Amino acid sequence: MRSIAITGLLLAAVAAAFASTVKLHVVAPASGHLVSAAVPVDASLHASSPSGSVDPIANFFTRRPSAPFVITPLIMPVVGVARTEIADSWGDPRDNGQRAHHGTDIIAPAGMPVVAAAAGVVEKLSVSAAGGTTIYIRSPDRRWSYYYAHLANYAPGLHEGQLVETGEMIGFVGDTGNAGLGNYHLHFGLSQMRTADGWWQGTPIDPYPSLAGKTGPG
Repeated sequence: MRSIAITGLLLAAVAAAFASTVKLHVVAPASGHLVSAAVPVDASLHASSPSGSVDPIANFFTRRPSAPFVITPLIMPVVGVARTEIADSWGDPRDNGQRAHHGTDIIAPAGMPVVAAAAGVVEKLSVSAAGGTTIYIRSPDRRWSYYYAHLANYAPGLHEGQLVETGEMIGFVGDTGNAGLGNYHLHFGLSQMRTADGWWQGTPIDPYPSLAGKTGPG
């Protein structure tokens, strides 16, 4: 009986440890091998959604007595970059003041893995003069679009219509498009969408607060 009780305690400890982590799956660019790492979930970074609403900006929801839902912020979409290392560049002038910057630039070495900041469906893979090699991922309920630009390349096998999980590898940091030669970074954009909006539509929202773990949009 004593051995059964000890076994039960060990299983409970393992379960608690698993509940406090999120599995991050990435493919190392050099080897192409799948790498898994447990990323701790910081409960202090959770933010509450409006009463009675469910915000899909993150893929994980838990209930608390004080709020209907607690939302985990977007995870960092570049492996190896901490939340504290990014800056809010929303609204900064671009092209000699002809336009404003709508997104967050995440500086990282060339070839670093880019992962899905939130779960969704790959809605569009495209190459443009501005964004270079880009990915548009739509949240499962179609309320949000996540935009990844200036990629060096896509993850092997990535295709339109593919369902990706939070933390799944989708590409590699690059300097394509108008990023500037050698200015390696990921431009991450977030747009609030109506259900019928196409991938090119939506209302841009500053993603920095969610990426920095301060709050969740919506």
